[in-house]
Amino acid sequence: MSKILIIATSRKTQGGVTSVVKAHEQGDQWEKYNCKWIETHVDRNVLFKLFYFLKSIFIFLFKIPFYHAVHIHFSEPPSAIRKSLFIFIAKILRKKVILHFHSYSIETTLYSNFSWLYRYIFKHGDLCIILSNYWKIELEKFYPAIRNIKVLLNPIVPGKKIQSNKKNYILFAGTLNKRKGYADLLQAFAPICNKYLDWKIVFAGNGEIDNAIKLAKNLNICDQVVMRGWISGKEKEKLFAESSVFCLPSYAEGLPMALLDAWSYGLPSIITSVGGIPDVAIDNENAILCTPGNIKDLSSKLDTLLSDKELQIKLSQASLKLSDGELNINKINNQLDSIYKSCLK
Repeated sequence: MSKILIIATSRKTQGGVTSVVKAHEQGDQWEKYNCKWIETHVDRNVLFKLFYFLKSIFIFLFKIPFYHAVHIHFSEPPSAIRKSLFIFIAKILRKKVILHFHSYSIETTLYSNFSWLYRYIFKHGDLCIILSNYWKIELEKFYPAIRNIKVLLNPIVPGKKIQSNKKNYILFAGTLNKRKGYADLLQAFAPICNKYLDWKIVFAGNGEIDNAIKLAKNLNICDQVVMRGWISGKEKEKLFAESSVFCLPSYAEGLPMALLDAWSYGLPSIITSVGGIPDVAIDNENAILCTPGNIKDLSSKLDTLLSDKELQIKLSQASLKLSDGELNINKINNQLDSIYKSCLK
């Protein structure tokens, strides 16, 4: 019976990779291949991170002789550095290596100062999973010798409770940084804020919160901005359920789990056409797409969506259908089962 070790960040770590692995954990393939999750990183201080990593190496060395393959989730350079050691050990022991690349930007990964490291990683993978056709094209350009690429979309977990008593919230979920475009959302809302005095932008995430508050004050929209910080569990579920619109004006993405969460709650969404998003998002059908960095375009489309209830209902219904379509968690996990089977032949 084939057995696979899953190498990824901690269950308690904030971010999309953890959400993806937790979704895979719900599939039949997890038990079928006797998957065990080895957690390599946690959001704590430097010394604790080092201890956590060394502990994961020790567990890996103990477990790997009894497993046939390793499924390694990695993204930005710090993650790639940690995971390269697992790849090195696995190849010495002649184990199959399944790579799962979660990066959001080619500039910070493939064409960064660590391009040599990514070439090493892709050279030693038996199979590489990426999040979209966009990333497949970029990866083949970067490393033409790469073999056996599989596109596996991040899954939507259906069955979320949809509330009828919605609040006039524009929800932003994710780290507040330049890449996610939080400042663009604030600047886009400012020109139309007086038209929508009963609406608030709710930020759910850590990061540049102080800078966001300062910008909101400068734009005179402080009363219409709420900072919730990083939330999870019931608190996160409640916020997604009661929000009316989702907005994520990112400059770069893989296929963001925050967007998939928004769709699972039927939230009409305004997003940018970057990374893997255009693979599944169709403008004015299941989302509204805008140009990254174009404040005027974002402001106009926010105005259109907030003022048009019929459009909100149309996008909401279309986003809910994605839970039963190509992004359905069961379909994605069945595809992962097939990927495991093909790698372990």
